[in-house]
Amino acid sequence: MRSWLAKDARAHWSELIDRALRGEPQRVTRRGKGAVIFVREDEWLKLSRDADQKPSRAPERANIADRIAAIMDPIGGVDFDAGLAGKRILLVIGGGIAAYKSLDLIRRLRERGAAVRCILTKGAQQFVTPLAAASLAGSRAHTDLFDREDEADIGHIRLARDADAIVVAPATANLMAKIACGHADDLASTVLLATTLPILIAPAMNVRMWLHPATKRNLATLTRDGVAVVGPNDGAMAEAEHGPGRMAEPLEIVAALERLLGAGAEARAERPLAGKRVLVTSGPTLEPIDPVRYIANRSSGRQGHAIAAAAAAAGAAVTLVSGPVGIPDPPGVATVHVESAREMLAAVENALPADIAVFAAAVADWRTEAAAAEKIKKDGKRLPALNLVENPDILATVARLKSGRPPLVVGFAAETEKVIEHARAKLKKKGCDLIVANDVAPGTGVMGGTSNTVHLVTRDEVETWPTLDKDEVARRLVLRFARMTAPVAS
Repeated sequence: MRSWLAKDARAHWSELIDRALRGEPQRVTRRGKGAVIFVREDEWLKLSRDADQKPSRAPERANIADRIAAIMDPIGGVDFDAGLAGKRILLVIGGGIAAYKSLDLIRRLRERGAAVRCILTKGAQQFVTPLAAASLAGSRAHTDLFDREDEADIGHIRLARDADAIVVAPATANLMAKIACGHADDLASTVLLATTLPILIAPAMNVRMWLHPATKRNLATLTRDGVAVVGPNDGAMAEAEHGPGRMAEPLEIVAALERLLGAGAEARAERPLAGKRVLVTSGPTLEPIDPVRYIANRSSGRQGHAIAAAAAAAGAAVTLVSGPVGIPDPPGVATVHVESAREMLAAVENALPADIAVFAAAVADWRTEAAAAEKIKKDGKRLPALNLVENPDILATVARLKSGRPPLVVGFAAETEKVIEHARAKLKKKGCDLIVANDVAPGTGVMGGTSNTVHLVTRDEVETWPTLDKDEVARRLVLRFARMTAPVAS
């Protein structure tokens, strides 16, 4: 890699490179205020050959400088203190309307000192051009598995190895399916199959595609394989629909990548769950009575979502199975959205195996025996009969697994009276390792609130914590989970 550091980011690129070619020293007087110019060695040699002149003569130096400047994007200041400085990122751009955000992602990565190479799928080229990606990245964009020049030295293998991480953004439903099933029918999927690098995907698709059982299965497979996930977010869609499926914003992807590489300030701290897989359930479940009405509860999902976020920050690969909530998905977490208890159980089983399973969701105990196909009308004579049946017990189902049981299974007990007594009974009945109990009586404000007072109940002891913010409760719980699953020193 040839590089020059320039103290004046406003100077013309050709002039800066020309001065560097003459051997004039260039330096940054203030970190983050200068500009950095990177040119890969193979590109340098190619540009030099194209000039077909010795670089000692000023006219030819300017010619080379102009050629280099033509592929450079003047991104302005580079933050040399950023966590991604010096990292090499391979960005795979999938074929969706969210591909336009990937151009901004390239800029955000380069602002933090990362070197970026791009692969564009055939679909991606319908939304953004290889020239646009190459101009922003400052390096050639790759598009063809059978490129004559690249494949002379098995280019797809070189791309799969010559980076610190791979980011797939947007990760379409088709691209996720290819990765999950091991397909290799184009450059992007071949590189993703051939790599051993950390992979971060940012899903983006129509809400119905995101909620489809096939996509859920593929997501569960990817998380089990160690692929990190950021987003998607809820919001308006290009098809005038609304819901989960919007690609995470570029800065959210950057933050998730920093955590994945252990490069950000937060990730440089201790990561006690690094290498572990954590499953978390959160929020309520909705059990339909008819197409309009349902049985539900007051759970906001704040505590479960906070635990998922804290586990991801601690280095774990996290799958969050969430009921309907009004809060955003945690960044850096693979979130599966469900509604009913039966859907939640299926999503949990698809997400196994895991090292730690935390069941923080408030699952409805009962559902109607058969939901009405049409809205139930009042006839003014008698009340309609609702025949209730028990929902599956998700916590007990996982805790009692004879094969594939997570080493640590944690349940939650939301009680309004006799909190400790009921928690102890639940611990014994469900067969889990730890119960996190709390008082959710109306006067506590826990349901839907931002603070919590919890009691940690095991077979041997009860530990009561003071009232804390739910984020702090989550952070402390994650540290406790790490200690409970740490290898025992011999």
